Amino acid sequence: MRLAKRFKHATLYYLVRVVWFLFNHFPRAMAISLGCAIGALAWRMIKRDQDIVVKNLSLVYGDSLSLAEKVAIGKGFFVNSGKNIADIMRLKRSFQSEILPAMECEGIEHLDAAYRRGKGVIAITGHIGNFELLAAFVASRGYKTAVIGRELHDPRLNELLVANRTAMNLVNVLTTDPPIRLMRLLRDGYIIGVLIDIDSHRIRNAQIPFFGHPANTPIGQSILGLRSGAAFVPGFCLRLPNNRYKVIFQPEITTSELSDSEAAVVDVTTRCSKSLETAIDQYRDQWIWLHRRFTHNLTYPS
Repeated sequence: MRLAKRFKHATLYYLVRVVWFLFNHFPRAMAISLGCAIGALAWRMIKRDQDIVVKNLSLVYGDSLSLAEKVAIGKGFFVNSGKNIADIMRLKRSFQSEILPAMECEGIEHLDAAYRRGKGVIAITGHIGNFELLAAFVASRGYKTAVIGRELHDPRLNELLVANRTAMNLVNVLTTDPPIRLMRLLRDGYIIGVLIDIDSHRIRNAQIPFFGHPANTPIGQSILGLRSGAAFVPGFCLRLPNNRYKVIFQPEITTSELSDSEAAVVDVTTRCSKSLETAIDQYRDQWIWLHRRFTHNLTYPS
């Protein structure tokens, strides 16, 4: 079993290196077309993920979407992900020359006002659109920026990902790092990007409504933000036609609850989750519907 796992990881690693090479030696349009093809192929090959996507969409939207529409959303996500990965792998080479000029921004004043208070910002986002590119965009505007990311199983792939982030002047923080590191970054005025749509037992979480259903949602970022006085600002990087992006920052999220109370943590997290929910509903084929997000309502394939 251990040998088979090593072989699987090695195969994946060298496949990624080949794709990385191709993405960086093709023109951007061609690289994105290749990413599109890889995404479409992955959708066709992974039947289990198709079942999860349809289950999640059925729970959230019921009969308001036909099976064909649910399948189209799932396939659209895979295709969009392939396109996003093409740009992510090209960050070092062409962020300033090709990718940044293809980005427009709305609501940067919300992020800027929160940043200028000097107490740090929790930038709330999820697995929607090109969240890696979102962090690179923020750093490119001169903001001190850090991102929290789960370490990949293969250290070689993890090294590639972290090197890509640091090349964009991002500070990489692991989910296993002690909270004091995050608190220090906030005290130094950093913006910390947090993905709040994961169901992981490795981090502290609580049952928060998501599309009307309970879902395990990280709360550590809410606790740290409330204790430090940091601002909570939702932000998303969404795909547009013609291989362009729109970065959207929403108004700061606040709570009327006492800052050191459990009610405040739940309230802030719920409001943050709702902002993500709204973005997902508007860009349905850009969110990762294959997440096992609703374990209290659905039984997923093993």
